[in-house]
Amino acid sequence: MRETFFTHDKSFYKSLFSMLVIVALQNVIAYSVNMADNIMLGAYRQEALSGAAVVNQLFFIVQQTTIAICDGLIVISAQYWGQKRTGPIRQVTGQVLRYTAAAGIVLVLACTFFGDPLLRIFTSDPVILREAHSYLRIIKYTFFLFMITQVLLAALRSVETVKIAFANSCVSLILNILINSTLIYGRFGFPEMGVTGAAIGTITSRTVELLIVLWYLLKKDGKLELFKKPGLRSITPELKEDYQKNAWPILVGGMIWSFSIPLQTAILGHLSSDAIAANSVATTFYQYMKVIVVAMSSVSAVLMGKSIGRGDLGRVRADARTLSVIDLLIGVLLGAVLLLTRRALLSYYALNPTASALADTLIVIMSFVMVGMSYQMPVSGGVLKGSGDTKFTMHMNLISTWLIVTPLSFAAAFWWKWPIPAVVICLQSDQIFKCLPVFLRFRSYKWIHKLTR
Repeated sequence: MRETFFTHDKSFYKSLFSMLVIVALQNVIAYSVNMADNIMLGAYRQEALSGAAVVNQLFFIVQQTTIAICDGLIVISAQYWGQKRTGPIRQVTGQVLRYTAAAGIVLVLACTFFGDPLLRIFTSDPVILREAHSYLRIIKYTFFLFMITQVLLAALRSVETVKIAFANSCVSLILNILINSTLIYGRFGFPEMGVTGAAIGTITSRTVELLIVLWYLLKKDGKLELFKKPGLRSITPELKEDYQKNAWPILVGGMIWSFSIPLQTAILGHLSSDAIAANSVATTFYQYMKVIVVAMSSVSAVLMGKSIGRGDLGRVRADARTLSVIDLLIGVLLGAVLLLTRRALLSYYALNPTASALADTLIVIMSFVMVGMSYQMPVSGGVLKGSGDTKFTMHMNLISTWLIVTPLSFAAAFWWKWPIPAVVICLQSDQIFKCLPVFLRFRSYKWIHKLTR
């Protein structure tokens, strides 16, 4: 078949947009579980919002580490799905679950014994720290539940099963909102619990999420058949080697980036309490839009892996070019929506005038950052990584984050004493300048690697 610039196969677009809509909605609703805490605590008391925001920096590390673990699973599993071979997918999923369970236990223990030093990285305000400790005391257990659930959903996503994740997140969100509205404010005869009530709502929702996924895998799934032999308990040495070879660069790259984000947030946290609140609000709206980009990355990885698994090189290139153009168009749309709706969104928060004005400025900055992020993240994390090019993103994150963005941001905040908006521009600058190396790597077509045996 003659290679075309864009993919003309209607089934590709059908798979892309059907999966994108479901995964994006699932991400939006899943993110809303934490967003419900954010909005309700923001309306309750600014100190409670800031305390939860500090703890959510730890959850961000957990979330991004989990995404990296799941990406490593999807990269190799999608190629086997392209060949309709589910046995290796089950074996890899079992290995990933063992790694994830161990990591989740370590994270809970770290928050238990080193919670105070971890929280003090982000703020020294005693009022905020008191609220953060109350929140972390319960929310730390959700880290383990979240990680296991996401790995199981990633295994299902690699075989193009996505609707259960959406339904699961809907149930979780409704449950979390009901519990939050009752326990945060002390309604229907329950005591007013503030951040503790929000934490109880979240841990209940995360538990229900895991139970629903396990029920689906046992009773309804007809593709992955996770508990069928060869299953979770064993993995061949060759397949384990293939997974580790490609997953470790993804995990290292993801952790390099994820650890830098809370560190960058800590820079603002040591400037003023208004900066913490304003940044929490601005990044919440930004993250809400970002879940669509994350969905595009995830769907792109599955589609590219499936395409490579089929072995049609010309089709792989056309699919990739199509995805890259769609990524850019999505970025422009999301940036415009964020910019035009910022005033209406800010009206939901009980911020003081200084924090509110600062949040407005930061959202304007984020709307422009959104365009660059929407291109470089799905192309590097979806197209390139999903095609087996697992080391490029790791190297790019190492250089951009730790050699450019973090030193520049520290200097801007504490040495040059720049205004908070200028510091935020430094913190987010990598989402713009990473577009160039990503584009050059994409144009080289050296990122196509077959990972299956």
